[in-house]
Amino acid sequence: MPSRRIWIDYDEEVDVLYVNFQKPQRADDSIMEDNVIYHYQGEKLVGVTIIGAKRYRQKSDSNK
Repeated sequence: MPSRRIWIDYDEEVDVLYVNFQKPQRADDSIMEDNVIYHYQGEKLVGVTIIGAKRYRQKSDSNK
């Protein structure tokens, strides 16, 4: 884990999950792979943004 603390925010309106390993994030570079954006400060991972996060949620037994 890049940090001992994690900040998580979810924007339901646009279905985007933000995971930050430091506050403020202060990323100076980002790499996008599929629907995931990795945010870096130098070589250190400081955050992850997941676009379309609902597709990754675990389905409950009642939804099967």
